[in-house]
Amino acid sequence: MPRTICSPIIAAISMLLVVPALGEESQSEAPLDAAQLETDGVVIGEIVLDKRQIFNVSDPKENNALYRLANKLHIVTRDEVIEKQLLLQPGNTYSARLVSESERILRANNYLYDAKIAAINRRDGAVDLRVTTRDVWTLKPSLSVSRRGGENKTAFGIEELNLLGRGQTLRIERIEDVDRTSKFVQFEDAHLGRSWVSTNVLVSDNSDGHSRLLSLIRPFYALDTRWSAGVTAYDDDRRSALYDLGNETAEYRRDRTQFSAFAGWSAGLREGWVRRYTAGIVFDDSRFAAVTDGTLPAVIPADRELNYPFFGVELVQDRFETTRNREQIGRTEDFFTGTRITATLGWADEGIGADRDAFLYTANYNRGFGSLDSAALLISAWASGRQESSDAKNVLAGFDARYYLQQSNQRVFYATVSGSYGHDLDLDNLIELGGDSGLRGYPLRYQTGESKLLITVEQRYFWNWYPFRLFRVGGAIFADAGRTWGDNPVGGEPLGWLRDVGFGLRLASTRTGSRKMVHIDIAFPLDADASIDDVQFLLESKKSF
Repeated sequence: MPRTICSPIIAAISMLLVVPALGEESQSEAPLDAAQLETDGVVIGEIVLDKRQIFNVSDPKENNALYRLANKLHIVTRDEVIEKQLLLQPGNTYSARLVSESERILRANNYLYDAKIAAINRRDGAVDLRVTTRDVWTLKPSLSVSRRGGENKTAFGIEELNLLGRGQTLRIERIEDVDRTSKFVQFEDAHLGRSWVSTNVLVSDNSDGHSRLLSLIRPFYALDTRWSAGVTAYDDDRRSALYDLGNETAEYRRDRTQFSAFAGWSAGLREGWVRRYTAGIVFDDSRFAAVTDGTLPAVIPADRELNYPFFGVELVQDRFETTRNREQIGRTEDFFTGTRITATLGWADEGIGADRDAFLYTANYNRGFGSLDSAALLISAWASGRQESSDAKNVLAGFDARYYLQQSNQRVFYATVSGSYGHDLDLDNLIELGGDSGLRGYPLRYQTGESKLLITVEQRYFWNWYPFRLFRVGGAIFADAGRTWGDNPVGGEPLGWLRDVGFGLRLASTRTGSRKMVHIDIAFPLDADASIDDVQFLLESKKSF
């Protein structure tokens, strides 16, 4: 989904950028011992909301006319929006686990910078909860330019992440990139009414087609949630291209219509684990054709109509860690560090409108090792594909391993190894590697094949510099190495290992609802041919460091 990338200058003008953590401000009440509260079986008395504005004008460093105006113009998140996301209510028995999970749910909202829940005022077998949240500026006029893989992207529009303080998102935007120009309107509400039903409506008019999306989903929003259900309808028509050495070499048109419905059940959290079961049906129709008045050779994938019921199982361990200065700067970060296993099986049948009989499968595995307070390894693996008679089709398996080594509060060594293996891939599902997928010194989609491997190491710096108390600043020295295997259907042979080194700045907005971080990188390709510049400049926005 395209998202805006605001430059730091525009963000500052719009009051769109950094806040100190909630913990930087003292609380009047001494914290109560959570374990003792659970042992004593106390119940929740009152829930007190401590909703803080964008700027703390009691701090002389933030008490100026511009910041006071930002607070005045901003609509603070409504009480009911925060209250309906809490897993504990007055009269419930106090649970430290539910307090921590409620904090994670609140912190996942883009319109809140941070959230903290503390037990206060114990009396007569009851204890009150103070829910402290800090709002951010959520109305974002966007006028931005980014560059990666040698290509520019521009965006113009407006985005409101907390419409009238109700937690709803409205985006009206025009995006222009190497693929297309898109004009779209999107509305999202994670809590329709006072429920846990999320809705997402998107209408996009593109230079090469259109996109339409409508979804209503009640997810497994908490570990102890007992049921979920949802429907999604999606229609997308676009031109797509195949690449070699960063250049388009062939093209085709794809028209995809998809509808899915599902329902899920769980017995809830049992002895630190959750088991979930999901069943549903999918209608997925992809049609391909030559581009009208196309300028490149037409390479057209085979049509697919896959209608199938499916059944899924998920196993989740209750294990999370909270830390700082890993993927964000000076911000509370929630990491899943336990084990998660998911698997989905489906059967496409000509009897229900599919164009073939096929067994479809997906599987995912996540596991954490160590502790983010010192050294941690987070791994994930996945696989998907179809079995058609005796033929394995569109098989894609991959893994990702991320390693964090804390050297100090301001320095972290980071390394990641990721890879993908494909077998008899659909022509519209090839594996690409380039400046837009981690190999920062090379053009986007520089290499295409059936498998790839990418290695990245970074020395990360988290500085205390806090310009205008609007954004925090970090830096990185990095090296990337990657390659692909297998033939590109429209290109040459793989070039072997490609390497680059570089350095960059990171600007982390903390007064806005954007969780993205501005990356300003200079990369030097070490295995470039004469067609690639010796120095690559990248300006982009990412969700992580």
